[in-house]
Amino acid sequence: MVKKTGTKFIFVTGGVVSALGKGIAASSIGLLLKQRGLKISILKLDPYLNLDPGTMSPFQHGEVYVTEDGAETDLDLGHYERFIDVNMGKINNATAGQIYESVLSNERRGDYLGGTVQVIPHITNEIKSRIHNVVNENKLDVLIVEIGGTVGDIESLPFIESIRQFKFDVGTQNTLYVHLTYIPYISAAGELKTKPTQHSVKSLQELGIQPDILIPRTEQSIPKSAKEKIALFCNVEKRCVIEAKDQATIYQVPLEFNSNKLDDIICEKLGIDVPAANLDDWKKYVKYVKNPVHNVKIAIVGKYIGLKDSYKSIVEAFIHAGSENRAKVELVWVNSEEVEHNGPGDILSDVSGILVPGGFGDRGIEGKLLAVKYARENKIPFFGICLGMQCAVIEFARNIGGMKNANSTEFARKLKYPVIDLMSDQKKIKRKGGTMRLGAFDCEIEKGTNMYNAYGTTSISERHRHRFEVNNDYIGTLEDCGLILSGRNKELNLVEAIELQDHPWFVGVQYHPELKSRLTNAHPLFRDFVKAALNFQK
Repeated sequence: MVKKTGTKFIFVTGGVVSALGKGIAASSIGLLLKQRGLKISILKLDPYLNLDPGTMSPFQHGEVYVTEDGAETDLDLGHYERFIDVNMGKINNATAGQIYESVLSNERRGDYLGGTVQVIPHITNEIKSRIHNVVNENKLDVLIVEIGGTVGDIESLPFIESIRQFKFDVGTQNTLYVHLTYIPYISAAGELKTKPTQHSVKSLQELGIQPDILIPRTEQSIPKSAKEKIALFCNVEKRCVIEAKDQATIYQVPLEFNSNKLDDIICEKLGIDVPAANLDDWKKYVKYVKNPVHNVKIAIVGKYIGLKDSYKSIVEAFIHAGSENRAKVELVWVNSEEVEHNGPGDILSDVSGILVPGGFGDRGIEGKLLAVKYARENKIPFFGICLGMQCAVIEFARNIGGMKNANSTEFARKLKYPVIDLMSDQKKIKRKGGTMRLGAFDCEIEKGTNMYNAYGTTSISERHRHRFEVNNDYIGTLEDCGLILSGRNKELNLVEAIELQDHPWFVGVQYHPELKSRLTNAHPLFRDFVKAALNFQK
């Protein structure tokens, strides 16, 4: 029985360098507490001034993660959902841009009664209100709040000040500060160095926050003497220095935290009296990930290959699908421009599956089309997502439907065969941010298709992020030529999924199935795609 003691708040900060894995740490803590019977949610506070990452380049920001309610958010929300299996929403991600926009809108409305608007208290109060909003909407036992960036960043200061104040607003017994740092290994000296962690904590202390728990990220095990040194100079208990050594899979991290009693320490410090975490299912799937029976190569033919975080959810969905198929999916990263220049034969000759993911703009499109054609002609299992599905339709129209130079109006204005076109409700939109078809929409599936075999139902809901769609003017012609429209949104009369006849597994979907895949519940389309690739390999 969970002993209710009011909502508790855990703040996760990071220092030394970015990309240490604060999102994984926050997600792992969330999983451990959820498995102890607590109601959990996670909030990401991003210090950048964009209203959301929707207009940011994948090379700068990585993947844009779309929630059920249509928010374009930071990719860390994907980690939150995959670990704690709770759907996030607009309320779970706030940027500095949103915070300042809200405060300035209030000022224009006259809410501050003629007073001078300042970072303290107006910006900090708005940040704190965003934290309270998540709790009020969800009635939580614990809210975990991750602060983006690193301690010492100028743009992070209002957020750090807000969480410093928060302790006095809700009580010391209801707040906990977790700080993630980096301990580098200097190979020339043969030593791990703790000074970066000490300086990071010193910077945090100068801003008024004393961390309760330190999680040093490291490539090698931290000796007991080094942990004692960190504890002494950073003013934390020795048991509260929790090593975060690099793992073969991120899904091992919560198990390592649990073995170091991190969740016990958190519950003790917050006065939460709950049973131990039940991690049996999690351990089972992690075991499948770490001990595959099979190995299969699948190519991702994309245009943002230089930054694999652009396809983060796809990568994780393949791990989940591999786990269910007892297989390791070896991803072969292929730049679509390379296929365009050199042809697909040598590049794709040794893979057992080809996935063409989403994207924007005409760069590398002809390479994607060549990859689709190669998969179709050689009967290689194919999976097209968003733009990948549109490429499959264009390739089919050109080479099977006889529509020479068929294309999308995204890439060319004057077309004889615009088989992909801007959605009608998008044609008058001028503002780029937050105006695509976003979030969950229904889809009706045709029986007897690969889609139906995967889902086992005729009615599904999936998340979208796009402006262009299959042009309904060409649907009859495409179907007459053999294209199967296996999924439709009947309310909006939009094509959601296509397939091919006489092919072992060829599926394209307009939505992003990777966003709903979980370690303990792989997405059915990724699961069946990997299965088809294994069968092709045999």
